[in-house]
Amino acid sequence: MEDKKQKIIMFMREDAYKPLLFDELVSVLEVPKSDIAQFKQIVDELESEGFIFKTKKDRYGVPERMNLIAGYLQGNERGYGFVVADDDTNDIFIPADSLSGAMHNDRVIARINKNAIGGKRSEGEIIKIVKRANETIIGTYESSKHFGFVIPDDRRISGDIFIPKDEINGAVSGQKVTAKILVWPKQRRNAEGRIVEIIGDKNEPGTDILSIIKSYNLKEDFPEEVIKEAQIVGQSVTEEMIKGRRDIRHIQMVTIDGEDAKDLDDAVSIEKLSNGNYRLGVHIADVAYYVTENSQLDKEASKRCTSVYLVDRVIPMLPRELSNGICSLNPHIDRLAFSVMMEVDSSGKVVDHDIFESVININERMTYTNVYKILAEDDDNLKKQYEYLLNDFSLMQELAMILRKKRLDRGAIDFDFDEAKVILDEKGIPVEVKKYETTIANRIIEEFMLLCNETVSEHFFWTNTPFLYRVHEEPDQEKIETFCEFVYNLGYTIKGVNKIHPKSLQNLLEKAKGKKEEAIISTVMLRSLKKARYSHINHGHFGLAAKYYSHFTSPIRRYPDLIIHRIMKDFLKGKINPEKENWLNEWLPEISKLCSERERAAEEAERETEDLKKVEYMKKYEGEIFEGIISGVTSFGMFVELENTIEGLVRMSSMEDDYYVFNEKQYCLIGERTRKVYRIGNVVKVMLARADIGSRQIEFVLSESKDTIEEDNGVVDRPKHKSRKKIDEAVLLHVKGKKKKKRSKGET
Repeated sequence: MEDKKQKIIMFMREDAYKPLLFDELVSVLEVPKSDIAQFKQIVDELESEGFIFKTKKDRYGVPERMNLIAGYLQGNERGYGFVVADDDTNDIFIPADSLSGAMHNDRVIARINKNAIGGKRSEGEIIKIVKRANETIIGTYESSKHFGFVIPDDRRISGDIFIPKDEINGAVSGQKVTAKILVWPKQRRNAEGRIVEIIGDKNEPGTDILSIIKSYNLKEDFPEEVIKEAQIVGQSVTEEMIKGRRDIRHIQMVTIDGEDAKDLDDAVSIEKLSNGNYRLGVHIADVAYYVTENSQLDKEASKRCTSVYLVDRVIPMLPRELSNGICSLNPHIDRLAFSVMMEVDSSGKVVDHDIFESVININERMTYTNVYKILAEDDDNLKKQYEYLLNDFSLMQELAMILRKKRLDRGAIDFDFDEAKVILDEKGIPVEVKKYETTIANRIIEEFMLLCNETVSEHFFWTNTPFLYRVHEEPDQEKIETFCEFVYNLGYTIKGVNKIHPKSLQNLLEKAKGKKEEAIISTVMLRSLKKARYSHINHGHFGLAAKYYSHFTSPIRRYPDLIIHRIMKDFLKGKINPEKENWLNEWLPEISKLCSERERAAEEAERETEDLKKVEYMKKYEGEIFEGIISGVTSFGMFVELENTIEGLVRMSSMEDDYYVFNEKQYCLIGERTRKVYRIGNVVKVMLARADIGSRQIEFVLSESKDTIEEDNGVVDRPKHKSRKKIDEAVLLHVKGKKKKKRSKGET
């Protein structure tokens, strides 16, 4: 079916194709009479999915040949939106009055009314809503005398949801609720809905995170039938289970994870061979042995697709009996694994490899912190405790540095963004926000997993077996040209723009390293690249500069890895017959799309909970002055990042010492009178004017510092926390969009 769909789409994309009626399509494509019903079903599905478009005169064609764009609507809290094309090459600006009732994340077709000119995007209007994305809305209920309305938590959903009086179902003002949409919005008319769940009072502890969980359709609890199936699984490895596996319990190996990790997917082993090469073993939990195809556990995992790591909890893909129990590679007990043994030479090349099912017994459960202390800090106590592993750790560090050098030399792009770690107390209140440090211990595991994933992917690519790849396609030419112009204005050039190689981008990052523009170059570069996704077709991985790449190393928390394990097992046991191949070719495109979508939802939920707790943390510091670095400049202001990675906005409207103009090419704000220049990388002093928990936004105002921001302001020390200062009432009101009331006579 999928193959037939692709053939129809490719036929309609041909230059000679003109929109045809259904009967004409049947005739031109010589569809047999016996297949017309199925052909009609395929055409209808393609139309309902938005891949082809039927005109008012019942003629079929692909949207891009009709001045149309098919994609997903990305809403904006200001009311307008963007249609992001399926191929991720274009996004079309949609004014608020041209949304035609479409909501954030709806699949739509848009007509282009104005083509892109200069740096401006194309502009258009929604002409068809293909598929609705939001059957329910999470938000805050507010009541009126005769009706109520729900204000969506997701500000990208513009317009409140009208709730008739007889659909309120006991909700009261200020409660977080779930509203089911009964009537979709239309032009100048809000959506209408019914309250189907009361989550809790918006100020009640835990309600905020619970609202985010529900808004992304994440499920903490497992269905009863799934729990029952998980409980049946034994928690020990028996002699019967070991039959047919390679017994490598004698090989010394360790897991290396964070202190709070409980789902341990991977273990590593290493030795130096007599020929000077390394034998690296990567041993992955054999989840596929326990989660069998079409079982209740498998069906639930295929819906979740991924574990979600929120700031205060983990929502696992598999029940804890498996994720933290029998599947987790805990030390000193037998575990079933899928092992990849690789012989790696001194240049980092894999000269031989072996893939097999195994039984293992982990020697130690190590943490990143302790391995770092052994390797970097020469901690005597830890070295004594793990004396028998010291040679292994030394070899691991040695090999990891070889692999990293090889990867960077071939052009892999290595972004160096600061990550935050939010520390919560037992009540879920944030008590600290700090940078998450990446150490040599993290690098060891990262490099070993990358090499293993590449080795597995390349091996199965050449077997011509249906497979699931992790792909990152080459960036769109237009976006790269725009990025090149941007960095040129910062004094940098990029080679080979017409056929960009990742090495050119990595070289640019190296040139900018340690300079004030490093952060903005990294950020804009990342936005210029496509997003990595799952696919049944190997397109290579641009960011890693890898021809073959797949996700194999985390089957406890990623469904694509579990799929790959099953395919690998079937291949190794000779079970990939023509019937199985056909089924995989039909199923893999569908499941790869779902896995990509659930991955994006998980990432957004994780980011939202982190942003929420950051704002909660900063709330108590309103009125205090901080030092930060300008991390972004826009037409409406500039973003300032503090040392702890927390970022806030300085609105241009609050910069009252001058009228500032946004220079789009230089990414800076320039004062018309003073000629002050605020650019990426400048250090500024700001006062925290507002930490708005409801909108999850932090707003700064420039403090009354007399320091002048010059155009050539260099990099100085990292931002530091400064003293407390009382907020001027007029400033606060200005930030909040209100005017200060005039005092009446007699007031002092």
